[in-house]
Amino acid sequence: MYRPLLATLLLGLFPATQDINTDGMTLEKMAIAPPSTELQFDDQLSASGIVIFNSDNGQVVYGREQKIQRSMASLTKLMTALIIVENHELDELVTIPHSVVDMIGNKAYLPPGEKFTVGDLLSALLINSANDAALTLAQFHSGSSSAFVGEMNERALELGLRSTSFTNPAGLDNPAHWSTPQDIAWLAMFAMRYPEIADRLGRAGQRIVSTAGDSIQLYHTHALLHKQSTTQAEVLAGKTGTTVDAGQCLMSVVESGGNHYIVVLLHSTQRYTDMNTILSVLSRSPTTPVAVRQNINF
Repeated sequence: MYRPLLATLLLGLFPATQDINTDGMTLEKMAIAPPSTELQFDDQLSASGIVIFNSDNGQVVYGREQKIQRSMASLTKLMTALIIVENHELDELVTIPHSVVDMIGNKAYLPPGEKFTVGDLLSALLINSANDAALTLAQFHSGSSSAFVGEMNERALELGLRSTSFTNPAGLDNPAHWSTPQDIAWLAMFAMRYPEIADRLGRAGQRIVSTAGDSIQLYHTHALLHKQSTTQAEVLAGKTGTTVDAGQCLMSVVESGGNHYIVVLLHSTQRYTDMNTILSVLSRSPTTPVAVRQNINF
């Protein structure tokens, strides 16, 4: 069922790439509706930073310290993917550098010296949350990770993400690497205007193959994606992140009763318990769809 729902989300909220005009599109220029008290969770959620954003009407329906800066782990890869998609074709070939061997954290174990397409590496980045894919794409685009990080921070400022700072393309812990739930929700909404990103965030898995024939099976790291939901609300797409400093992080695109939400959790200790609680509450919220982009001025 997720394919028709995700298609609706993409076509209604995030126009196809050829329709995107990024000139002047910033967080400051969004006409975001005032926060709503529609949803109540008391102390049921373990995450310390939370935002639930109704992407149909631009309203924050729930927030907890949504403007406080925290480590964001692999939610970082939303920006990495955005820069790659904005500057490259998916069929470009990329040689895996030998430096991936030393990459720590979650990896797809890309074989050094092999060649994969940008599209396949983007899949490893977003589906498998592969740090070696992040490093490979960063070096391919900018020549070095440090140069790529400069572009990440520049793009963040262009988008109006004033509470976001990057030090690496994968999301590894660093005292100067942080964001807020609000900034990440906006980044996710902007990035998902590109079908190349949105489609991969919604895939349960994919097999990628190098030009030499080496095959790698990818599985999405979001445990609730494509799982049979016990509530009316359903997770259509998402991105995970986990580090020591960041704790458990999660971005989820949710459909409930004709409404669409972006949910961001930072520094959770039980992110899927948190998300199941949120899905249950969203299922009980008003289900009449609002006018698409009623309060958003792109």
